[in-house]
Amino acid sequence: MITINTTLHRENKETYEQLSPFELKDKLISLANKHGDTSIWSMLNAGRGNPNWIAATPREAFFTLGQFALEETRSVWKDKDLAGMPNNKGIAVRLNAFLGKHPQPGDDFLRNCIDYGTNLGFNPDDWVHELVDGIIGDNYPVPDRMLVHLEQIVHSYLIQEMCNNESPPGKYDLFAVEGGTAAMCYIFDSLIANKLLAIGDKIALMVPTFTPYLEIPHLARYNFEIIRINALEMDERGVHTWQYTNTEIDKLANPSIKALYVVNPSNPPSVAIRTESKNHILEMVNKHNPNLMIITDDVYGTFVDNFRSLMAELPFNTLGVYSFSKYFGATGWRLGVIAVHQDNVFDQLLKDLPRDKSDALSERYGTISMHPEQLRFIDRMVADSRQVALNHTAGLSTPQQVQMGLFALFALLDRENRYKKLTQEICHHRQELLYEGFGLELRPDSFDAAYYSQIDLLVWAKIKYGVEFCDYLQANYEPTDFLFRLAEESSIVLLNGSGFGGPKWSIRTSLANLNDEAYRKIGETVQKTFEEYAASWRASKGH
Repeated sequence: MITINTTLHRENKETYEQLSPFELKDKLISLANKHGDTSIWSMLNAGRGNPNWIAATPREAFFTLGQFALEETRSVWKDKDLAGMPNNKGIAVRLNAFLGKHPQPGDDFLRNCIDYGTNLGFNPDDWVHELVDGIIGDNYPVPDRMLVHLEQIVHSYLIQEMCNNESPPGKYDLFAVEGGTAAMCYIFDSLIANKLLAIGDKIALMVPTFTPYLEIPHLARYNFEIIRINALEMDERGVHTWQYTNTEIDKLANPSIKALYVVNPSNPPSVAIRTESKNHILEMVNKHNPNLMIITDDVYGTFVDNFRSLMAELPFNTLGVYSFSKYFGATGWRLGVIAVHQDNVFDQLLKDLPRDKSDALSERYGTISMHPEQLRFIDRMVADSRQVALNHTAGLSTPQQVQMGLFALFALLDRENRYKKLTQEICHHRQELLYEGFGLELRPDSFDAAYYSQIDLLVWAKIKYGVEFCDYLQANYEPTDFLFRLAEESSIVLLNGSGFGGPKWSIRTSLANLNDEAYRKIGETVQKTFEEYAASWRASKGH
């Protein structure tokens, strides 16, 4: 086996190929940082999906609101560095007066936020006081799932963005959490704690997918049997569309599969499940597997026009997870929400548990409810997030909830979708530049979020150089050789698509976190590196 001359890689080759892509990334970064020639460009780390933009206006409103909140606390009690707790009565009028006297960035937007809530029927003082008391952070979150007014605001946002403004009958209950990663941890743990899943159970994953969804089920506390629903479809050129064939979706008809985990749009292809495939999933559930628990992570949904989540199509079966991190440039805020329809399979399955299991759960939750058997699954998740015994201190910090609400209001008040169009244009433009650098034709796809790009290098090499070169490549190199070579020679960090359950020779590029021109450079450099492989191939043939 021929490998590149990378000391770090040569000494630890087998170890690195077992690493999660996000751990491998750190090794690649260490090589990229050692690259001596930085005259053309500095290290291009396209391995992590942290956007290089932020939503500024809702942050301006947050800090302006914070200034008013501090003024309110000092008006109640002022003793040097000490202040009081904000007073509810008349606070809406005082906020309006404050904004009139002290013009601040974001104050027009803040006024519109208050008006939006009052138009929903909120009492103005109660609404403003929740925001002010929340941003000060002087009280525990009450209710612990989510503050009352902000839950209604975020609910409206989810209907707009995840349900394409077409709400199914009924409503969702929301649990505000510390980002999508916390949501994942809470969901896995509560499904186990509540006997809805057991060690060794069979679950399905739609792949490629976010690496932790592949890794968590294998932990000893879960040890699930994994059934992969693979995105196998290819177009007439033999290029991946990253959609699921009906044959793959048919696997869900097996009632021994108890749960389905979906990232939609996917990660890393970032392609939304097309309507026909969603309809086939509905058919499998309704006809063959009505108790299937579906967990859908829809963080990239806002980057696809007219996106409609499985939580909208199958509200009874689906638990929705949404993170505000990518769309609003807020990965550091750790803002996420779990949405469960009030009529749902999770609560139904709890009611259907055998007596011995339900009695054990009544004992588990007996300290927080007089009727623990009636405790809903979403409220059990809240309690489980604090080991039940600390349920009284559960909940996302209130300043985080206020910022989450302002982000949601920003989207709700953007009637012309100016911000959405801008972020979508940024991603699609970078995708075009990447493909230009690669020399690839970009297939129009209305389901493509273009937040990431996953390119199968074997498919590309076959089109460019032919089958014989692909055979040579696979016989003499490993996919990670290519990634290490890019990092060491060109200071470019990409991730291996195989670590996301994708094709072995695929690479994942984040289109969100670098300046536009970097993507053309990445494509050109990958193409140049492959030409060097091709030169070795030709030399081996004596050409």
